[in-house]
Amino acid sequence: MPQMPQVLRERAVGMLTARMSTRAVARELNVHFSTISRLQRCFREFGSTSNWPHNSRPRVTTPATRTAAATVGLHNQRISAQTVRNHLREAHLHAHRPHRGLHLTAVRRRCLAFARGHQDWQIHHWRPVIFTDESRFTLSTCDRRDRVWRRRGERSAACNILQHDRSGSGSVMVWGGISLEGRTALHVLTRGSLTAIRYRDEILRPLVRPYAGAVGRRSLRRPSATSSGACPGATHNTEPHFDLF
Repeated sequence: MPQMPQVLRERAVGMLTARMSTRAVARELNVHFSTISRLQRCFREFGSTSNWPHNSRPRVTTPATRTAAATVGLHNQRISAQTVRNHLREAHLHAHRPHRGLHLTAVRRRCLAFARGHQDWQIHHWRPVIFTDESRFTLSTCDRRDRVWRRRGERSAACNILQHDRSGSGSVMVWGGISLEGRTALHVLTRGSLTAIRYRDEILRPLVRPYAGAVGRRSLRRPSATSSGACPGATHNTEPHFDLF
């Protein structure tokens, strides 16, 4: 409990000396009468208004341990979540939804590296380049984007079924090339997949070489070379007249 200030102690002794009762002094100073009684007994025995002399309990901690305890208390304080949010706002940090981006696979990383390496190219850099690509088209497809309104348990009802042939009901692969000043003829690959041998025999020699010789092109760019069956290295080795990149 808090102790009486020294000023009030001296004032209480003065009132007691003036023959005021203990309870009257306690009411005047707004303290408990036992406090005034102990103060009066202390003044009679020791002639002082200070606390009674006593032997204090020795400290079990050293200055080093007390300093360590204070340091731990300063660095391991418990704070509320609102306090953390306040500090984040003061640092101009706000909660946002993360940006959704493409998963960078090995093929996409190579495409990104190519784009960054050629982002400063001018028209005269791209003029000797031929861009080629092949695409497959199917007569029917199912991208699972169609929706039907149905009740629970009616998944297999005829009206809720989208008929789809897993083989695609036939498909065709076409190839084409473009440059700054023109384009090649559109070539249809009628059978099988596009391999390095087919790419050399059906595309490079009969289509790309005449077009490049006519317009003076020396570089060939195939965006899908890494994903198709044609091996870029094999194509490059069999046709040394072109710089494949």
